[in-house]
Amino acid sequence: MRSTHTFSILFWGDQKNAINGDVLIYARVTVDQKRSNISLKRRVPLSLWDPKKKRLRGNSKEAQNANQYLDQVYTQLFQIYQDLKFKDELITAKLIKSLYTGDDQQSKSLKNIFSYHSQKIANTLASGSIRNFGITENYVFKFLEKKKSTTDIYLNQLNFEFLSHFELFLCDIWPVGHPKALSNNTRMKHIQRLRKVITLAYHLEWIDRDPFVRWKMAYDKTNREFLSEAELKNLEDKVFISKRLDRVRDLFVFSCYTGISYVDIMNLKPNNLVISIDGGNWIMTKRQKTDTVVKVPLLAQALDIVNKYKDHPSTVVNDSLLPVLTNEKLNVFLKEVANFVGIQKNLTFHMARHTFATTVTLSNGVPIETVSKLLGHTKISTTQIYARVLENKISTDMNALKDVLRNKKRESKKKKSL
Repeated sequence: MRSTHTFSILFWGDQKNAINGDVLIYARVTVDQKRSNISLKRRVPLSLWDPKKKRLRGNSKEAQNANQYLDQVYTQLFQIYQDLKFKDELITAKLIKSLYTGDDQQSKSLKNIFSYHSQKIANTLASGSIRNFGITENYVFKFLEKKKSTTDIYLNQLNFEFLSHFELFLCDIWPVGHPKALSNNTRMKHIQRLRKVITLAYHLEWIDRDPFVRWKMAYDKTNREFLSEAELKNLEDKVFISKRLDRVRDLFVFSCYTGISYVDIMNLKPNNLVISIDGGNWIMTKRQKTDTVVKVPLLAQALDIVNKYKDHPSTVVNDSLLPVLTNEKLNVFLKEVANFVGIQKNLTFHMARHTFATTVTLSNGVPIETVSKLLGHTKISTTQIYARVLENKISTDMNALKDVLRNKKRESKKKKSL
């Protein structure tokens, strides 16, 4: 059912707030006696403004240009009103203003949704995750500047082609072989984060369609390395003359026997070491990444390292449980440690968590549910990424199965003989 409206447009100059003899021009839209003022961001000489005719006086070039502009604004506002009337939508002065100024949902841009998303995650995600979203955002807007020659884009302009070109941009941003070249999985992570931001816009109904609906993520399978039992033992037993490398080795081994990540180890304080109800020493902390509570009973190897640095100057000064070292330096020094020990693998600190999950716990019969809890994971599927069933574990399990089947066969023969 269509309804009738009273509608009018007029222009007025804000004479009370004139600056240097110039007045700011407004368009006033009135619908059913409800008005809304729109600043046209344009100033004209007060001496030329005619309050009665709502236009500039005279035939000067300035007056002609300004009056032509006001006619264009009038036409645009009237067209918006006509479009709403044709669609039989509820018409208000505020709605007409928002459609004209671009404040409606259809004119939301990438900058709008990234800004909204940043506010949304500010107090919910860990600082590392927030930083990663920031890196992705920087890549997106570099892509717009270099490949689209613009600084922003409307959300309704996003499509499959945009995503494909963005992926190619990530491939080419650093040449192949460059230390900063992005691997396929790193590129997919950036696209995944962009997808989360755009999906938020879709759920907010800022866009009518999801541009990712046909997009397929293509991750390469990675072989997550870990230390074998022999390699870990050699690392523990190695005597280092360098105190620097000795500390690096200790931090790595501590992580191998606790599964605690680098950032969480660096945040450990003496009060994170507690005596549990069973009288044993436990580390109780929260994962910075997920804010999940982690409770880890200390194995003898880890406790020895804690005691080694109990009154050490490096921990006393920082009020830390273990020596504090930047992640960048730690991973550089680990390369030296690997060389001295004879480890051929690319030793990184995160490998310690893989070693804990695989060599220290699962291969020794610890259930994956327990390992998941120790690692601070909220889902078993996350633990399965770290966890690896070793060949000797498969051999042990299969030998046990052989014994079961052999016994069944023996029992079956006995029954037949009877």
